[in-house]
Amino acid sequence: MMSEYDVHKDKLVLNGLTMFELIKNSLINPIDEEKLEIFAHKLAEERVEANINIGEFVYNVNLGRTEILKYIYRSNIDHDQLESVFEEVNRIFDLFSYYAVSRYTEMKEKQLQEKIQYIDQSHQERLTILGQMASTFVHEFRNPLTAVIGFVKLIGNDNPDIKYLDIISHELNQLNYKISQFLHVSKKELVEKNENEISLLDLFTEITEFIYASILDGDVKVHIDIESNIHMVVNEDEIRQVLLNILMNSIDALKLRETDRTILIKGQHIDEQIIVSVSNNGPAIPKESLDTIFEPFYTTKEFGTGIGLFVCKKIIEKHGGTISCSSDSNVTEFKIILPYSE
Repeated sequence: MMSEYDVHKDKLVLNGLTMFELIKNSLINPIDEEKLEIFAHKLAEERVEANINIGEFVYNVNLGRTEILKYIYRSNIDHDQLESVFEEVNRIFDLFSYYAVSRYTEMKEKQLQEKIQYIDQSHQERLTILGQMASTFVHEFRNPLTAVIGFVKLIGNDNPDIKYLDIISHELNQLNYKISQFLHVSKKELVEKNENEISLLDLFTEITEFIYASILDGDVKVHIDIESNIHMVVNEDEIRQVLLNILMNSIDALKLRETDRTILIKGQHIDEQIIVSVSNNGPAIPKESLDTIFEPFYTTKEFGTGIGLFVCKKIIEKHGGTISCSSDSNVTEFKIILPYSE
């Protein structure tokens, strides 16, 4: 069986004859296994260069084995000796196949690793360029936004009865939050900031009050089960951003459920770890999405950016913790584990 695209097809007959000579000589003198290994490696390298499937390669080797066994059977070798001859020929072919397949697999694995490394490097380069572009754009955008937020606050202070000012302020803060996410992706905002001790319960209480309008609009019941004595030494703004992102994602997911929309927030201090979980009873996240949910620019939302959970992962890892997600038809849970600091 020979492929017309085989770049080494002109060597196939010569390789077959070489194998035949090795077998023939082994019937007189013991086989030189080192020579057999070198020959097997040579053929494996040719098969890799020709991009021939390993199954096709092994099939051809076994065809050669069959032809040689037929030739020996038709020869003048005494029938009493045939069994031992067949055993030796099969042993040599098995050894040859082992050397050849091992070398073939080794070379293919090396090729695969080189491709993965190239893809990863290209991906990182694209992310770096995109991050630089995002950082430049977002800084230009944030300056006027900060001014608008400031003036809206001043207007509210001077004219507290103006309608819809609180909604405008809320939407501006949400926009500012999205901009902060892009700054995290650009890596220019992820510099060391002062950490301080905060209460986990107080932080979640503040966040749920901040997004109360979204909770009400989504008809979601939020249950908080957090030990009151849990305190963390963290960057408060960054951890707030993580928890806010996860809660907003949970609210969005629950929109696909008709009734009984529930979010459960739990916080525990176990041994030297603080374990925070945010779970909802929305539809299950497909397994293929779970595998890439924390990758940058992956999103299932029509107008999503795909950077929210990526930023969450970066922030939690920066704090020495881990974040994970599990999901089935009953519950979807985001779990954050942070080291406890005295």
